[in-house]
Amino acid sequence: MKKMKRVLVGLSLLLVMSSVLAACGGKSNTSNSPNSSPAPATNNSNTPAPTNNEKVTINLWSFTDEIPKMTEKYIATHPDANVEFKTTVIATTDGAYQPALDQALAGGGKDAPDIYAAEAAFVLKYTQGEASDYAANYSDLGLDDQMVKDAGIAQYSVDIGSKDGQLKGLGYQATGGAFIYRRSLAKDTFGTDDPATIKNEIGPGWDKFFEAAAKLKAKGYGIVSGDGDIWHPIENSSDKGWIVDGKLHIDPKREQFLDLAKKLKDNDYFNDTQDWQEGWFADMSGTGPKPVFGFFGPAWLINYTLKDNVKDTFGDWAVTEPPTGFFWGGTWLLANKDVAKDDAKKQAVADFIKWVTLDTSDTGLQYFWANGTMKDGEQGTKDSVASSVVMSNSNGETALVGGQNMFDVFVPANANASGKNLTQYDESINTIWRDQVRQYTAGSKDRDSAIKEFKQQVKDQLGIDSE
Repeated sequence: MKKMKRVLVGLSLLLVMSSVLAACGGKSNTSNSPNSSPAPATNNSNTPAPTNNEKVTINLWSFTDEIPKMTEKYIATHPDANVEFKTTVIATTDGAYQPALDQALAGGGKDAPDIYAAEAAFVLKYTQGEASDYAANYSDLGLDDQMVKDAGIAQYSVDIGSKDGQLKGLGYQATGGAFIYRRSLAKDTFGTDDPATIKNEIGPGWDKFFEAAAKLKAKGYGIVSGDGDIWHPIENSSDKGWIVDGKLHIDPKREQFLDLAKKLKDNDYFNDTQDWQEGWFADMSGTGPKPVFGFFGPAWLINYTLKDNVKDTFGDWAVTEPPTGFFWGGTWLLANKDVAKDDAKKQAVADFIKWVTLDTSDTGLQYFWANGTMKDGEQGTKDSVASSVVMSNSNGETALVGGQNMFDVFVPANANASGKNLTQYDESINTIWRDQVRQYTAGSKDRDSAIKEFKQQVKDQLGIDSE
């Protein structure tokens, strides 16, 4: 969700929520008929058969239907597993998912979630924060560190999913970020669209990036659409997060966003759009005030955002390494620690999580997801996955980026991302910060006033003092 998904699923989440509510008369708990069939364990599973052939029921909670649909593929590829999935899908719209999940975890019992999903915006609450005690350690499920190493899981994903050295959650996708740019604009400005050359035109570092911005401006192009396009690589490449020792901390790299955003504005290096709004999407299709060179993002930005908005620019894109490593979004899978109380359930939960996150075979979710072969006989969307081993053995050639194998860029992008600068308050604090930055760049307040107001709003809204 999409990955992490997260941020981009607005309307689709509303549709998911609506369909779930309609299906169950206003309740979010639903047992989907395709998921009621037996779903098997991995081929080498030692799952004990429950007495009198009773199926193991796994309560699965998610905020989109993406993971519930994976259970259908799991059942189809594991015909001997004696398991059924009872799925609950609640959209993150209006903050509905977390309170419902928290209540269900706290309530416990047979209806409590056995497996639950958390996206990047709030995953730390469940892996390291106030709700982390509900999550089982992967090692207690038999999913050990060697499996993680053998699959080549990006370290940032492991760091985010771990508490005190114990892994509690992993994702099925990897969301390391790249720079996605227009080939035709690259040729006109730099004489080539070769990703290896463009990488050195836009980086490493922001000084190089702004040198490229000046060259693009001379040709009548913007380097990005809006200041949000540089925020994600700045945010997720910082050395520290927003909270250090319980107090608000402004990392120097994040503070620099004030200056870099103002530089974009003052030099007219962009179209001054806001991400996820109409002008931003228009720049993907080349119909904005001036042509825009590129966007920062993971593979999901290509597959689920650019794809639907590029229109006549389809195929005129390429992917290269960004000026700084970062990630954006993602979805992690966690298991309720109470599943360990029942050997059959513990094994069934472990088998499914392993198949989704760690199985590197050509019948694992990772391989199907990377190669777009979730549906037999159909070529679906290829995506960057958690396992670098699987991506190295997969074909990432994608027509939207001119047939380039995007995995050649996303494997190192995933490895270069850091997962040590997140906090469970990021969603709220980021909103406050970006609003103050836009007020500063628009000239409605000076730099010091923007920082002062930012600190005050964090204190007022979240009760967090500044350093």
